Amino acid sequence: MLQIDITDHIATLTLNREARRNALCEEMVQAFATALESFRAVGVRCVVLRARAGCKVWSAGHDIEELPAAGLDPLAWRDPLRKLVREIETFPAPIIAMIEGSVWGGACEAAFACDLIVAARDATFAATPARLNVPYNVGGLLTFLNAANLRLAKEMLFTADPIPAERLCSLGIINHVTDATDLEETTYAIARRIAANAPLSISVMKEQLRILAGAHTMSPEDFERIQGLRRVVYNSQDYAEGIRAFKEKRKPEFRGE
Repeated sequence: MLQIDITDHIATLTLNREARRNALCEEMVQAFATALESFRAVGVRCVVLRARAGCKVWSAGHDIEELPAAGLDPLAWRDPLRKLVREIETFPAPIIAMIEGSVWGGACEAAFACDLIVAARDATFAATPARLNVPYNVGGLLTFLNAANLRLAKEMLFTADPIPAERLCSLGIINHVTDATDLEETTYAIARRIAANAPLSISVMKEQLRILAGAHTMSPEDFERIQGLRRVVYNSQDYAEGIRAFKEKRKPEFRGE
């Protein structure tokens, strides 16, 4: 599910599950974590996370087949998406998301968790939990808020519409947008500049920035309310309907209950 290459202290992880549109499943995430651990051992200084060249879908997001039917928290601490984001954020070297094609659902969060994003001009990002009546947990929402301003995060999460890469770049959420033909050259030029710098300094700064980005004050009461609000969604009839509709390839009929 992942292709791995290491050249001159730069590792490339290529999503290779095209039959499922690179949907993020537990097996793929475990392979990702194993690869990052091996990168630590050999002193990788920068990682490029990408899909195959010319792909139409960078990743379709969280694999819907691994979401529970109903009544269980679909985005718990141990779910694959949470693990993937934590692996990206805590890996000591910078990870660059090289985006070609469309990015859907939880894959948006995975891309936003990366340290830098370089995207093809025609790439799009769509946060789609509202299309399936799937709730987001606190960690997922904070990933969006750390990447985007509040109004854009709301637009993405409430409308589930694809947002063009150029618009996200103009708002500082994406670092660079380029023609698809120049995407690899632009991305790896940045990776080489990173790899040429002091890895210990970069590692320390990345961890400092991660801690500072997560320093949001919240009362215990507010945290408990946020957790409880999520249960309202995944215990609902609409949650079961959203999962059924996706599997049956039809438009869901939500009733708000």
